[in-house]
Amino acid sequence: MATTVAPPPPSDANVDSADLASFGYRPVLHRKLGRYASFAAGFSFVSILTTIFQFFGFGYSFGGAAFFWTWPIVFAGQFLVALNFAELAARYPLSGCIYQWSRRLGGELVGWFAGWMMVVAQIVTAAAAAIALQVVLPTIWSGFQIVGEDTALTSPSGATNAVLLGSILLIVTTTINVIGIDLMAKINSIGVTIEIVGVAAIIGLFFVNSERGPGVVLHTDQAAPGPYWAAFLVSGLMAAYVMVGFDSAGELSEETKNPRRVAPRTILTALSVSALGGGLMLLGALMAAPSLDDGALATEGIAYVLTSKLDSPAGKVLLGCVAVAIMVCTLAIQTAGSRLMFSMARDGKLPFARQLAAVHPRYGTPVLPAVVIGLLGIALLALNLGNAAIFATLASVCIVSLYLAYLLVTVPLLIRRLRGWGTAEVTDESLFRLGRFGIPVNALAVAWGVVMVINLAWPRAEVYTPNGGGWWMLWAAPLFVLAVATVGAIVHRFVVALPRNAASGEPAGQPA
Repeated sequence: MATTVAPPPPSDANVDSADLASFGYRPVLHRKLGRYASFAAGFSFVSILTTIFQFFGFGYSFGGAAFFWTWPIVFAGQFLVALNFAELAARYPLSGCIYQWSRRLGGELVGWFAGWMMVVAQIVTAAAAAIALQVVLPTIWSGFQIVGEDTALTSPSGATNAVLLGSILLIVTTTINVIGIDLMAKINSIGVTIEIVGVAAIIGLFFVNSERGPGVVLHTDQAAPGPYWAAFLVSGLMAAYVMVGFDSAGELSEETKNPRRVAPRTILTALSVSALGGGLMLLGALMAAPSLDDGALATEGIAYVLTSKLDSPAGKVLLGCVAVAIMVCTLAIQTAGSRLMFSMARDGKLPFARQLAAVHPRYGTPVLPAVVIGLLGIALLALNLGNAAIFATLASVCIVSLYLAYLLVTVPLLIRRLRGWGTAEVTDESLFRLGRFGIPVNALAVAWGVVMVINLAWPRAEVYTPNGGGWWMLWAAPLFVLAVATVGAIVHRFVVALPRNAASGEPAGQPA
């Protein structure tokens, strides 16, 4: 009598591949990321060591010590956005998530502009992260000041050296991105571990060597002149610059194992851990600063507190942790940007789409997008040679584009919810869902996004022209958005091809 042998159960990899195929895409990227590597992608994009070291002085110079309260406020607003993103990550586990989510919720045109704005923002942000090496490396060792002696970013020699160091970093991160997601994930995970250890050590150092109590966060005496609410709004830009990019776990969904369950958790965890660590570091720095009124906190930021408390080899080690954080931050931004560019290109939504959508047969990576982002990042760094203020303004206004891209997800999502979007497409009730809280959480996230875009883009002379400049610099944010949208409209009208899969010639996944 013949016996029937049951076929083996499908492997997790086969299940993930079949899941991707249901959206109309072939699995061409290598699925190598586990839960920690997925978390590391989001955490390293936020990179509190990189961004807080860059922007602490900005926040303190406007709001004084009480600017600390902008941190939990911005976290609360961004967490509302992250909750919506987590639900979408469970429903649409696709690379280039901002573009993919927006397209499926708001249609092809809305999705295209969300992706376009996000790509532009990520290219500029990668360059801005890379240039931060100048703030740290020459402090660790004078030999890193290769050009001239003045390390200040605003000086000719400092700006030139910053371009050199940043360009070298972008070449390294491009090479890592080309070689493969496996190497990128290992380096990123190691770097994030070092960053977390460094954050914990810095927090411990500050609290052990505190000069004053936690009541310092109520001090407003060092705030900028004028009504405090106005200074407080400006100081909040510091936290707004930092707490972005937590959606990177979603950008790498097609390289993540079991992404419907892993990506939502890591999106929320990356933002929450960053907020906790960053908040403690801000509080510790304010408590440990040798002085609150000598001007050093506003000009030198956390580096001033760190070197004053630990001017020793151990202090150099902690600054080395910051340098590692800058490297993995740049790496994560470039990786997320390349996956977004790949995702749009395989739908035929970018110039040279077929080339941009090509995946290396051995490395399993979209090579050309990584190279393009690296080259454009280096080109943007070169702007710092002539006028550091132009680059600083560009780096600031690109964050407005990023927040607008987020709005192009949350607004269509809210409209869909109000029309009854809910459980119709859900096949697994155990996946992350907001349920009955979806509409209020989504509505608050949209309101938050609108407020932040207005606050970020408001033409304040103290933000955009602190050392003087033309009217166009004062209105840089709205002009930048207008320029990005105009160029995007031209590209979409005259360059974007038929909505077919550029890599395979098959129809791309259609909006749900």
